[in-house]
Amino acid sequence: MLRSREGVAPARGSDVSAASTLLLDLAYLVAAGLYLPLLLFQAVFRGQRRRGWRERLGSVRRRPGTRPCIWVHGVSLGEINATRSLVAEIERRLPKYEVVISATTQTGHDAAMANYGPRYVFRYPLDFSWVVRRVLDRIRPDAIVLMELEVWPNLIAEATRRGVVVCVANGRVTAEKSMRRFSWPVIRHVARRMFAQLAWVGAQDETYADRFRRLGVPAERVVVTGSVKYDTALLADSVPGADALAQRMEIDPAAPLWVAGSTGPLEESLVLDAWRALRSDHPELQLAIVPRKPERFEEVAALIEAAGFECVRRTGRPDLAGQDLREEERRRRHASYRAGDKAPAGTNAKPRVLLGDTMGELRKFYSLANVVFVGRTLAPLGGSDVMEVAGLGKPMIVGPHTENFAEPTERLLAARAAVRIGDHTELANAVARLLDDEQAAQAIGAAARDVVKQNVGATRRTVDLLCEQFNLVADHPPSSIATARVESIPGE
Repeated sequence: MLRSREGVAPARGSDVSAASTLLLDLAYLVAAGLYLPLLLFQAVFRGQRRRGWRERLGSVRRRPGTRPCIWVHGVSLGEINATRSLVAEIERRLPKYEVVISATTQTGHDAAMANYGPRYVFRYPLDFSWVVRRVLDRIRPDAIVLMELEVWPNLIAEATRRGVVVCVANGRVTAEKSMRRFSWPVIRHVARRMFAQLAWVGAQDETYADRFRRLGVPAERVVVTGSVKYDTALLADSVPGADALAQRMEIDPAAPLWVAGSTGPLEESLVLDAWRALRSDHPELQLAIVPRKPERFEEVAALIEAAGFECVRRTGRPDLAGQDLREEERRRRHASYRAGDKAPAGTNAKPRVLLGDTMGELRKFYSLANVVFVGRTLAPLGGSDVMEVAGLGKPMIVGPHTENFAEPTERLLAARAAVRIGDHTELANAVARLLDDEQAAQAIGAAARDVVKQNVGATRRTVDLLCEQFNLVADHPPSSIATARVESIPGE
């Protein structure tokens, strides 16, 4: 069983009083009562029905068998994707332990099912004390690994009371959002007791490590492991399924493609304006927009149409086995959309904008790109993951708002592996420079890939903590994950 190493003092504050638990439950009930009208409004007027409530209220199926268990949790799509290398390394080095996966959001749950279908996958429970107890009874974990910062007081307190090791992997604490939230007077006391109960934290960098210490994690339990996202970044020249995507979306391989990925509110309009300006000197330039959140797909499609462009949706172009478009026909269709060309009679003369309105295909779009704009960096939304772009060796542009991904972004900028712009007025010029200077663009992409290669190893260090700190003897030595592999996947 996974337990604390001898000589390590038990976490302070493990004995949470019944009164504190009751107050937390009452606070959650009040919050739920305030939130319920919004849920009803979304369900009735917007058709947004939340799934999985039975599981979130503790009705998870009982984990079969008697194997010891490590529970790995990620909030949403990004965190679940970051678990891939970690879960693989745990299962390889500790095959006696069953790994179960949980997620909070629907997109995270869908990604977990896609990545870990044969394994036990469930939805993260709401933090009511009776819900937490029921889930722990049914899952019976020996350790809980929380990705980044999904910490809830009742779960951590009850797990610690049962002797379950609770830790944070790939830990990060954003300055403006998380530090401020945990510093609120009404929350500060509960938060400090909660953080003091964590067995250890593997932080992405020293800045995040210091914030965890300030929040109440004992200094000796905080270790800088690096970011596991360097390990999950695919170092490849192409991605499986990308060629099929290009075929179905009628992307011209002879013309450059600009991908605006993981975009947020306000940014799509800025991207469309920049593309419109670029088309005078680069009439062949294609544009693909992939919004961060699926609930915005319809909104972005409407924006594209309102801007006077034809919206070509990925959901309208499913992969169909056995079908192919002749290269000549693809080129003819593409040519008819170029600025200044007269469209054939009966055709739509609007320039085409591709909309990636599916989940899990952003990497495919990136692999087809000549230039990438990383979304949520122009608007003050904290930024998006830059590692996927870097691993594929693509020249990328980021805006000023990269607070949530500060460390990897700063590494890329220091290595001249990314282009930073001050605001949206610089976007079109930045794209144009990369299109006009192919050699410089290739150098930026190559430098980005080198940054990934130089910073892998967080996964191994995280699993080392599981093995060494708690007297686990690994059945297999660490993998070569510390040495990045470069894959060149043939086109499909």
